[in-house]
Amino acid sequence: MKVSKIIKNFFGHLTTINEHRFLVMKHCFRVGLYKQGLTHDLSKYSPTEFIPGVKYFQGDRSPNNAQREHEGYSSAWLHHKGRNRHHYEYWIDYSSKKDTPELVGMKMPLKYVIEMFCDRVAASKTYNKEKYTDADSLKYYMRGRGHYVIHPDTDELLHKLLEMLAQKGEDETFSYIKKELLTKKGY
Repeated sequence: MKVSKIIKNFFGHLTTINEHRFLVMKHCFRVGLYKQGLTHDLSKYSPTEFIPGVKYFQGDRSPNNAQREHEGYSSAWLHHKGRNRHHYEYWIDYSSKKDTPELVGMKMPLKYVIEMFCDRVAASKTYNKEKYTDADSLKYYMRGRGHYVIHPDTDELLHKLLEMLAQKGEDETFSYIKKELLTKKGY
């Protein structure tokens, strides 16, 4: 890779991360999740995630997908999902039921489900830019739904929030999260 391409990718990737983190922070603050907003995706600045991000930067999609296509897996993603509790993949474990030996999704704590929702909305805004609509995050989620190893309750809540966003918009969805969901402390 030429030096000029490395420099362009470096600043492009850094800008994308910063813009995305700012949007997640804004959304998390809007519902009162200040710690999640401040600490969201800090591992993306680690060399393990940042270097592949620069190498595979394209600007309109996650560099993790490009790395996965090129190398057969994404080392950056494996590092990322193991350190960030707002990803449902973080919560995959062996079932404690003796008759269910496979890997299953554990029910995520509510604050991480909300952070995951904010993350998905921010990612759609970051990558779709001026073409963004409130239905984008739902469409993206639905493309893989049914293949995810996610707890049914977590899946149901995330789907409900993405559906609400698509149908009723940000103001009503964020208000529901702050005034209804987070006051219950559970789902």
